[in-house]
Order: sequence, then C-alpha cells, then structure tokens
Amino acid sequence: MIAKPKLLIATDSFLPRWDGISRFLSEIVPKLRNYYDITIIAPKFEGKFNPIERVNITRVPLFGFRIGDYQPPKLMSKLLKEHVEKADIIWVQTIGPIGALAIRNAKKLKKPVIAYIHSFEWELVTKSISTKKIADYTIKPIIKSIAKNLYNRCNIIMVPSAETAKVMEKHGIKSPKVIVKLGTDTEKFLPPGSKEEAKEKIGVDKNKKVIGFCGRIGKEKDLITLYKAFLRLEKIHKNLVLLIVGQGIKKLERLFKEKENIRLIKKTSNVVPYLQAMDIYVLPSLTETTSLSTLEAMSCGIAVIVTKVGHVKDYIKDKDNGLFFPKHNNLILSMKIDWLLKEGYVRKALGVNARKTVIKNFSWEQTVNRIKKVMNGFS
Repeated sequence: MIAKPKLLIATDSFLPRWDGISRFLSEIVPKLRNYYDITIIAPKFEGKFNPIERVNITRVPLFGFRIGDYQPPKLMSKLLKEHVEKADIIWVQTIGPIGALAIRNAKKLKKPVIAYIHSFEWELVTKSISTKKIADYTIKPIIKSIAKNLYNRCNIIMVPSAETAKVMEKHGIKSPKVIVKLGTDTEKFLPPGSKEEAKEKIGVDKNKKVIGFCGRIGKEKDLITLYKAFLRLEKIHKNLVLLIVGQGIKKLERLFKEKENIRLIKKTSNVVPYLQAMDIYVLPSLTETTSLSTLEAMSCGIAVIVTKVGHVKDYIKDKDNGLFFPKHNNLILSMKIDWLLKEGYVRKALGVNARKTVIKNFSWEQTVNRIKKVMNGFS
C-alpha cells in the first residue's frame, strides 16, 4: 500500500468555535482524509467537540485576553516546528499565531506551504476595533505588512474568487494564486417541505415571519444595522421574529436577549432547521470573501438581502437571486425587508433563483477536486 502524503492543517480557528473557517474545515476534512494522512493543529476553544475519525488533532492553549470576540492561541513555536517537520504539505487557513508560525517554520525547513484565504486579516482585525482612527491609521498598516510578508512566503495561495486574488495583488501579495471556490451541500441545505412546519420545529409560531442571520457575532458583521432595521419593522409588522444563530461579542448577545421578538441560538452543530425556518436572510457584513452562510441560506431557497462585499457582489444579481443594500444603512435595509414581506411572490422567486445559483456554481465536490489538484503538485 502506498503511504498517503502527510498533510498538516494549521488554523487559528476550528471547532467547537463556529465560524466560516470551522464550517469549511468540517466539510472539507472528511472528504480529504481518504487521500491524505491529516493532522490539524488548532486552538483549544471551550466547548464540546466530536473527534473526526482518522484525523489527528493537536490543541494549542489560549491567551487570557480577547480581541473583539476572538481569544487567540499562545505562541507555541517548538510545537509547530515538530508538526511541520513531520508533514509533507502544510496547509494554512489563517495568519494568526498558529498560521504565522506554521508558514515561518515551513520555509525554514523547506516544506511546501499552501494558504487558503478565508478573509482579509487587515480588514477583519481593524473592523473589530472600536476606535476607528487607531484601527485605520495604526493597526491596519501593521497587519497589512505582516500579511504581505507571510503570504509572500507561501508556495501557492488558494483564493475563493478572482476578486480575492485582485485584492491580494493590489496589496503586494505576489505568490501564485489559484481559484478554489467554496461549496455547499445542496442535499443537506434543502428548502423545507413546509415553511410553517419548519418554524414550529424550532419553536416559532407558524404565522410569524422570520428574518434571520447565521454566523459569528463580530463587529465586522455589523449586526447592529440589522437590529435597528428590525426595530423599525416591528412598528409596522406585528408578526415578526428576528432569529440570530451564532455567538461572539457578549454585549451584542445581551442586546439580542433583551428583546422579546429576537431569538438568539448561541450553539448548534446543525444550522439547517434554523435556516429552513427563515423567510428572509440578511448579511449586513462590512467585509467578506465569499460568505458560506449566505450560500447555505440560498441553498435552502431563502430570499437573501446582502451588502456588496467580496465575492458576494458577484454571485448575487440584484432583484434576480437576492437584493443589495448599502453598508450601515438600516433605513434602506428595513425598506427592502418590508417589500419582501409584502410581496410573497417576489420573495419566493428570489429564493428559487438563489438555490439554482448555488446548485450550478458551488459544490464541495468541485472544491475538493481543486484542492487535491493543487496539493498533488507538491506530493
């Protein structure tokens, strides 16, 4: 039997912390383990986690402080070096402490290192900081410089879209890039047989209209804009529920808990029932690359309203498979939601077209095949 290449996945985010990176890895890793001997090195976040069969996982302890909603892992250079030495390929998901050390050690040991871009770190970090001037004029240039240095040490960079590649080129990141789109399990993320039954299944009155969001509760997600839009809508619609599936900044969590018609689902290993109960999905983000949660909502046949961020602005066609609204603008957002609440036919048509878009363009099988093709060049 031919030994499988040893793949080290270095990531600063992983289960039980639920975010886009964790969702990506939870889908991709089980599909890759037949081709690679996989080890994951990731932070030791609090919470229950079911081990992945035939995958080795090493946990790194956390610092005692937080940056926004994120608690970073400690700098464990010796541990990273030991893992890199044993690996044939290093696949980095972030450039936090774990990702950065993995890249540095890989280059020193002359091991091939590949990065997947889930977000632009200089945008993600600065938008999680309250003081805008400090973020934009001090933190952002530093993060950009670090990102440029680290990503330019990679042998190749996987990007979810051509838009992402262009942004990286613009910021001086010259390593070769290949497009590897995210996927969606369209057999799992299905429209419900009955929207009313889907609502009752999660404990919501079947006569209520549900506006929803699924993802990490971070400042860059700008959920306060969705919250303000919902308060406007409550004045004219008496049958609304705002459903937030995710966790993060405690201050925002408390804000959502205080409102009678807002439901906060902090932890779940299965978001499908909650998505299926939604009538409208809103992505108010200030920065994204692809937004896996939006694709999953679309796969469930939900009408989506989004900001023009990252690759989202490419796969959403306004008034065809979704709607756009300007960042930070809760008034326009409330008007768009109000329109869809009143026009059930339009809402349904947008949802049907949204699912068609995902089926045609976003499958995990295509993603896995692209990843294998890239990695086979180094094994």
